[in-house]
Amino acid sequence: MSIGHAPPEISARSASDLSPSDSPALVAVKPSSARRRPVPRSIRRITGPLLLLALWQLASTLGWLPADTLAPPSTIASAGADLIGDGTLPGAMAVSLQRVAIGLVIGGTAGTVLALLSGLSRLGEDLIDASVQMLRTVPWVGLIPLFIIWMGIGEAPKVALIALGTAFHMYLNVYAGIRGVDEQLIEAGQVLGLGRWGLVRNVVLPGALPGFMTGLRYSLATAWLALVFGESINADVGIGFLMNQAREFFRTDVIVVCLVVYAFLGLTADLVVRTLERLLLQWRPTFTGQ
Repeated sequence: MSIGHAPPEISARSASDLSPSDSPALVAVKPSSARRRPVPRSIRRITGPLLLLALWQLASTLGWLPADTLAPPSTIASAGADLIGDGTLPGAMAVSLQRVAIGLVIGGTAGTVLALLSGLSRLGEDLIDASVQMLRTVPWVGLIPLFIIWMGIGEAPKVALIALGTAFHMYLNVYAGIRGVDEQLIEAGQVLGLGRWGLVRNVVLPGALPGFMTGLRYSLATAWLALVFGESINADVGIGFLMNQAREFFRTDVIVVCLVVYAFLGLTADLVVRTLERLLLQWRPTFTGQ
């Protein structure tokens, strides 16, 4: 039998003579490599911090990181549980949150109002923008001595410091949002018969909303930073007071607990703002990554 030619007995049979039993059985073909399920994003996000904590604990256990330099995570967790158990940490958090909230409301309102006056009017821009741009270049932390002289060492200088730090972020982002509204949308509103305040209410302000939300996120981050400096002004309660007290007794575990609380509160506030962005800015298409 030569290669490439079928045997005579097979070639003589026609396709009609083949019985169903002679046909090859169908076998399900499986892909050579099944696609694995992706790891949930929440697990991927916490993997890095967990590895860092594990390395930190290992370095402390092996003596590479002395406890008087930086306490291990186990000691820090124990100190945090003690502070929560005796009510010290919840009380300090409540006071610090109140300071941030009051300062953010005052500074955010002032920054937004100034941005509206400057962004909606050329006269307002001429009167306001130059002064704000000049003042925002002054290091607001350096104003602490003046705040103490003007307002004493009570709650007022702490709140004022937070308000000042947040006002500039709100002003810059809201002003940029107003001036960044598409001119074609303004022309379309004029064609539809909208007056000046109708354009402001229905076109300009919604167009500036993304800038407002961005300014709010920056303001929150600055508010927590200003709180750290503000609570160093002769504070007798608050997270900053706990840090100063722990510094005097070389309690690195309590200091790290306070830093973790600052980070947690800041992250929670940012999460709230991002949730508001998703609810209020559903009309804006954005790139979410690949």
